[in-house]
Amino acid sequence: MEEQSMKAMQREVDQYISQFKEGYFHPLSMLARMTEEVGELAREVNHRYGEKPKKPDEAEQNMEMELGDLLFILICFANSLNIDLEQAFQQVMNKYEVRDADRWTPIEENDATGGS
Repeated sequence: MEEQSMKAMQREVDQYISQFKEGYFHPLSMLARMTEEVGELAREVNHRYGEKPKKPDEAEQNMEMELGDLLFILICFANSLNIDLEQAFQQVMNKYEVRDADRWTPIEENDATGGS
């Protein structure tokens, strides 16, 4: 599968949604959908890595699909508000790079290459 830019993903989702009369959901409905998807992801993470194993009759969920569902609804939300996610991402990365520049311990070159 070919790698897609975020702009391409936003266009693809918009083309998909634009074929339906209903279009994008209202922002509050979109937020509810996003919360629902985060809950499904949280449940799967808890089953795999947490203290709560699945019940024997519970179907195995695919973590990749749960993250994909979350990405889809996030793109829908952004599109409905005319937000360019590539631009938003760059703004956030710049914020973290400036704000957290001295917050974490950098990996030394020897650490990163496995040398001593």
